[in-house]
Amino acid sequence: MTALAGGSWSAVVLGGGDPGDSFAARHGVQVKALIPLRGEPMAAHVLRALRGSGRVARIAYVGPTTPELDTLVDLRVTDHGTLLSNLEAGVEALRVAGLRPGERVLVVTADIPMLRAQQLCEVLDSAPDAALVYPVVTKQACEAAYPGVKRTYVRVRDGTFTGGNLFLLDPALISQFLPRLREVLDARKTPWKLAVLIGPGVLLRLLTGRLSVDKLEQKVSQVLGVPARALITSHAAVGTDVDKEEDLTLAEAHLPALEPATLKSECSAQI
Repeated sequence: MTALAGGSWSAVVLGGGDPGDSFAARHGVQVKALIPLRGEPMAAHVLRALRGSGRVARIAYVGPTTPELDTLVDLRVTDHGTLLSNLEAGVEALRVAGLRPGERVLVVTADIPMLRAQQLCEVLDSAPDAALVYPVVTKQACEAAYPGVKRTYVRVRDGTFTGGNLFLLDPALISQFLPRLREVLDARKTPWKLAVLIGPGVLLRLLTGRLSVDKLEQKVSQVLGVPARALITSHAAVGTDVDKEEDLTLAEAHLPALEPATLKSECSAQI
């Protein structure tokens, strides 16, 4: 790939995983991103969406690859064992390669193969200017796109949402929010620790569905120390990852037939 051949974003694709993952092992591969789907590794579908968007100039891929995947990435980064460590390593690889002033980074997991280029364009083009932007999808949109899909949802005053499997960040501020983000992730399964971090009142309103998206954004921004925004998208593929066999079956059923590989943008020109 030719680095910075157009596009407005650089991307980190998280394709690492637990080497003991039984899901991957059942399919004879090292990590789930390499599980075959429609004749090619699952991650290839994600990478083609990024390339087809015309918005992504450079891709750093974290995790084991195949020769096929290597043709779709610019920087290969060793799996560091955890999601946040891989995120940090991927952003650092982009920084060393040369990020442009003010450039933001798209971070996407390699297990959302139903993501299409046009959907990604719409997410990126509508992203607010914030240090951290996290797309979320309504339950209604998920169930309309993929009837019977099982997702984890959170109910807030504005609706019921599932989290996306991509987010957008300002790489210049990653050192500010990453330590606090680690604390939040470490505390997420221990209610009293989470209450200490975000406040018991906020936690109670979140658990009872009385917290608004605006108030949640404000609290997350306060906890992480950087401006954070949610981005509500109707594209269910953003929040539908492949973690088990029924997810793989769902992806097989909803993926369009493979066409000859092309890096020509599938999206309209960026405004």
